[in-house]
Amino acid sequence: MKLNKSIIMFATCLIPFTAIKAEQLQGCAAKKHNIERQLQYAKQAGNTYQIQGLERALEKTTTYCNDKNLNNQQLKKIAEKERKVEKRQQELNQAQAKNDLKKITKSQKKLAEAQAELKEAKRNLNR
Repeated sequence: MKLNKSIIMFATCLIPFTAIKAEQLQGCAAKKHNIERQLQYAKQAGNTYQIQGLERALEKTTTYCNDKNLNNQQLKKIAEKERKVEKRQQELNQAQAKNDLKKITKSQKKLAEAQAELKEAKRNLNR
């Protein structure tokens, strides 16, 4: 019983160090690290289906992931999010032209959501 508590305490102490390491990793290395971390949690929880899925994901990431393709995918997502922001801005402009307060409020909310998605996509590009 004491041994289990010691192991848990030791593992808990290591978690902040793995978080620091994950922040330093980029691209496929960061993706692989995140999958490995999720796999570790799934094993601790004994979730066999999640373990199987994460092991397949880790295998595919190891085999097929390369930083150039990952970066290109992120750039495509950013471009898509930028188009969405432009569309939401146009919708807002149309609502303002009609002076429809209900549509203006709704359009502002949608624009803010689209801008947040774009910001998140740009933040993920640097990872």
